[in-house]
Amino acid sequence: MTMSDPIADMLTRIRNANAAKHDTVDIPASKMKVAIADILLKEGYITNYTIEEIDGFKSIHITLKYGKDKNEKVLTGLKRISKPGLRVYASVEELPRVLGGLGVAIISTNKGVISDKEARKLNIGGEVLAFVW
Repeated sequence: MTMSDPIADMLTRIRNANAAKHDTVDIPASKMKVAIADILLKEGYITNYTIEEIDGFKSIHITLKYGKDKNEKVLTGLKRISKPGLRVYASVEELPRVLGGLGVAIISTNKGVISDKEARKLNIGGEVLAFVW
């Protein structure tokens, strides 16, 4: 069966693994998902990620990040904003600030998938994919 929203599936897998205090989570790979994982790594929400091939299918192996013990979560929330049924676009002036700048908005632009801070620096808008805090 085909999936209608693979990005929402990725965010849900990460959210569920984080809630269950798992160390790692595996996600079917795509270029968009790798770009999102790269942003999560740059912003410090995950420890690392690797791309593995299992039985001919590529998979992203994400290592989640916690505080001193597993009760302290670094990643407290993930929310899908632009969905297949309702796309959300924002110009540079309208780019959202997540928790007043404490969180990150993931934006898909013509320069690739980047964070909201990077989009402001490059002075470009795009599709608001997700919020992370």
